[in-house]
Amino acid sequence: MDSKYLQRILLARVYDVAEDTPLDYASNLSRRLKHDVWLKREDQQPIFSFKIRGAYNKMSRISAKTLKKGVVAASAGNHAQGVALAGRTLGCPVTIFMPVTSPEIKVKSVKGLGATVKLIGDSYAEAGAAASEYCKRHKLRLIPPYDDPDVIAGNGTVGLEIMRSITGNVEAVFVPVGGGGLIAGVAAYIKSISKQVKVIGVEPMDSDAMSRSLGAGKRIKLKEVGIFADGVAVKQVGKETFRLVQKYVDEIVLVDTDEICAAIKDIFEDTRTIVEPSGALAVAGLKRYCSKLTRNGKGFVAINSGANMNFDRLRHVSERAEIGERREAILAVTIPERPGSFKQFCSTIGERNITEFNYRYADTDNAHVYAGIQISSRQELNAMVEVLEAQKYPVLDLTDNEMAKIHVRHMVGGPAPNAYNEKVYRFEFPERPGALLDFLQKMGSSWNISMFHYRNHGTDFGRVLCGIQVPAEEMPEFKRFLKVVGYNYVEESENPVYKMFLT
Repeated sequence: MDSKYLQRILLARVYDVAEDTPLDYASNLSRRLKHDVWLKREDQQPIFSFKIRGAYNKMSRISAKTLKKGVVAASAGNHAQGVALAGRTLGCPVTIFMPVTSPEIKVKSVKGLGATVKLIGDSYAEAGAAASEYCKRHKLRLIPPYDDPDVIAGNGTVGLEIMRSITGNVEAVFVPVGGGGLIAGVAAYIKSISKQVKVIGVEPMDSDAMSRSLGAGKRIKLKEVGIFADGVAVKQVGKETFRLVQKYVDEIVLVDTDEICAAIKDIFEDTRTIVEPSGALAVAGLKRYCSKLTRNGKGFVAINSGANMNFDRLRHVSERAEIGERREAILAVTIPERPGSFKQFCSTIGERNITEFNYRYADTDNAHVYAGIQISSRQELNAMVEVLEAQKYPVLDLTDNEMAKIHVRHMVGGPAPNAYNEKVYRFEFPERPGALLDFLQKMGSSWNISMFHYRNHGTDFGRVLCGIQVPAEEMPEFKRFLKVVGYNYVEESENPVYKMFLT
């Protein structure tokens, strides 16, 4: 084992500013996975990220003369906050280069800690190049985010705390991977005292520089990286971190955006804390790893590495979490364009909870329905598709279609030139399975539905926008139907938005 790193970690100066964070048992996640799961709560650090450990350990070892001149760092956010807090503690001027794409919450936090922020480029690589040039020009010290022995050792104290805190049998520790500074330090410590505990890294599928590098046996530079998990959006891992990962890490697990969103929800349900995407990586990887195991009852630790989440990302996370958990299916189904066909389609779906419904009359023959449907497993989805196809409904599974999930679900509709006598109403449906079918059964086949949009908002009632073709002579009968159906409604036929975009 590497005794140099064991000694560095044991002597690391981190607790002047960092917390010895708890290792919390995740009861809900453990019950669902049928394994014991503990969460290492680095989201509880003063800057809501583990990055303060490596940054402070590095800067505390720099001479007072160098610190007085000031230091520079490049970061997507969390390392920047670590350096800024360390600089404030040590009385050192700090300049931070951050990508323009950095979350606003992180930029504001860095400025709030007294650092000067320069927004440069769309990626960490561009910000890093600008920071290096600035250091050369002004003869200042650059504080690396991950590829440095002191930074790695500071981060390694996370592994020290985990091994000191665990009480049961732990098979593996899951660690998020960006440039490799956290996993290198954690793995170096854990493997120095226990060869039996696995160290497993987790990367997003669109930012998998470490996985590709391990496969190639050398560092690979990605042409581009995904920025959803911005804390690990690194095009190339460090030289020293790669060496340590090659030596100590057992494997790397890759996860997609939906799995990360599902993991954010899982962590919230156990801790009532919302972590950032990179902070949920370890849990997402742990869940994927567990899905392939044949035996229950094992013990795992996942590092919640950070909680600097932009509030405006929560809508996206909430929308994708159910898909990531495979609890929502997205289907495109073609149905005949005739009165009653919509009701027949809903009857075929049965009592399953509908999370979204988009429908717009298009022509006299067929209509396309975009539906989100709650499911319990992939097997249930396959069975539902078989039933629909047996009823002669052409079905397209869009559950893994990025364009459909990000864009098309909000664009279904448009003008319908043949939707004569269309009346538009907003309804409030009770948020329970069968409410939509109940509405359609009460309507019967008297009038054709020409437009329908429904979205489950997680409240006690659902909001529905519905277009119904009602000839003028049938309006008295339709008014009676509105009374019988018993749902709150507002007519929107004269709404200028409807006239502008949907007629």
